[in-house]
Formats: sequence, structure tokens, C-alpha cells
Amino acid sequence: MSDTTSAAPAEKLTKKQLKADHPTWCPACGDFAVLASFFNVVQKLGIPHEKICVVAGIGCSSRFPYFVNAHGIHFIHGRALPLATGISLSRPDLHVFVFGGDGDGFSIGGNHLNHAARKNVNLSYVVMDNFVYGLTKNQTSPTTPLGRKSKTDPRGAIDRPINPMAQLVASGATFIARTHAAQVKHMNAMFERAILHPGFAVVETLSECTMFFPGAFDDGNPRKGGVFDLVNEEEQEMESTSAAMELSQDLSPGKFGVYYETKRDTKNDLERAWLTDAQKTVAGMSEQDILRQRFASMR
Repeated sequence: MSDTTSAAPAEKLTKKQLKADHPTWCPACGDFAVLASFFNVVQKLGIPHEKICVVAGIGCSSRFPYFVNAHGIHFIHGRALPLATGISLSRPDLHVFVFGGDGDGFSIGGNHLNHAARKNVNLSYVVMDNFVYGLTKNQTSPTTPLGRKSKTDPRGAIDRPINPMAQLVASGATFIARTHAAQVKHMNAMFERAILHPGFAVVETLSECTMFFPGAFDDGNPRKGGVFDLVNEEEQEMESTSAAMELSQDLSPGKFGVYYETKRDTKNDLERAWLTDAQKTVAGMSEQDILRQRFASMR
């Protein structure tokens, strides 16, 4: 019998329902603003509480699952994206969010970032980049500027830093944006667009480590005398990788906004179509018959 009664409207998700443990970041850490922005956008979009899944690796920024009252998984350093890929493919009904830092994303997890991007897995990835390893108390990270002194480079960093935006463009991500934790309205807008984008969406978020690299992003903050220069989307060729790569060469303070956005079949859709086609070839067969057929073909 079909139910003819109309379903009750879903209860609007509140920040109180989303909040879990009290964040343990250092005072004034930029990650507080990122967490608040995430709560705001999830509420605005009306994502059902039970459909939110937060994944993270290791690092200050990767503590996100502890502070969000939703499905959450904390994985080993640099491996958040492979785990999130499995979740996204097996549970396409979920909104999968991955949070990490510059070390988790561009160092030990750099190869996984490239593969998740080229496969165009349907998930949203926020990289909170602070130009330093903060959890291990001031060590050089993959994005630390040349000459910057740390515990691991007491005479100043000598290794050329990674260009996150250039790497993301080259890896094949279908939505690439950059924002600043001190520019909350802009951060909200970038997170919203990333979540609504079908495919692998990445937002590099400059998030100041006030304990070990204070003032790292003042040049992009007007309140600190910097310039928050936005990408002009009316003039920018949004589906041009060469145009996005050209934007990525401006590093200090760099442009903020969407660098690249295109539509491409997601791995989720492609695999689902492949499985559907495969299932048609065994329509009407029991699981035992399928196994017997498979074993027979191996003789």
C-alpha cells in the first residue's frame, strides 16, 4: 500500500546540532573561522544531518571530525582522500567533506591528491594552508616560503615551496578555488560553490597559525594593510587550464576566488554505469550461479 500522506518538512539543522567537542586550536587560529564557515554553509544549503560525512588525516586542521557532530572518520597522515574516495563511491547519497592542511595534502598526501583529482571523485576538499607544520611545533612545510626559519630549517628554508594552485590545475581537479580565513563572506561563497559542484572540488584556504607563523597572510588582508585581490570571472576563461595556470603564478598575495571550473563525468557516475551494465549480463541469475559460472571460466 502506498503512503498518500505528505512527508513532514525536514527540521532545519542548527549550529547547536552540528557542534560537537569544543575546538582545541590555539587562540585566534584561522581554523576556527573555517569551522564556523562550514557550519554556516551546511545550514544554508539544508544538507540533512544524516547525510554529512567529515573525513580528515593528521594535523591541526585535521581535527575537524572531532568538532562536527556528524558521521566522521579520522585517518592516518596523508590518506584521508583514498578513504573519502571509498566512502563517496560506496555511499553516493552522502555529502563527503575532507579537511586537511598543507602537510597532509601537499606532502605525504600529495600523490593521493593527484589521483583523487584526476579521477574526479565527487567530494569537497578544504586545504587549510598555514605555511608551517604547527602540530609539530614550527617545522618547515611544503608551502613554507624560501628563507623562513623553523626548527627544521634554522638558517631559513632552502627548498622551493609547492605552488598549491598550480598543482591542483595540473592534477585535473574540476573545481579549484582559493580563499582567506579572515574574509568570511568570501570563504562562505567558495565553500558553497565547492559543495554544489559535481565532482572533485578543492578550496585552498589560507588559515593563519598565530602560534608559529603569525602574520603569514597579512599581505592578503586589507585590515592588516594587505590587498584582497579577486579573480575577475567575467574576464577569466573559467574552463581554461592555461588561464588558471597563469593565475597561479601570482603567489604573494595572489588572487582569491575560483581559478577553474568545468563539468566532467565523475568517477561515481562512471562506476555506477559500469556496474549497471555488468549487472545486466547476469540478470536473473542467483549469486550461486554467478559464482559457479565464474569458477567454470577459470578452469
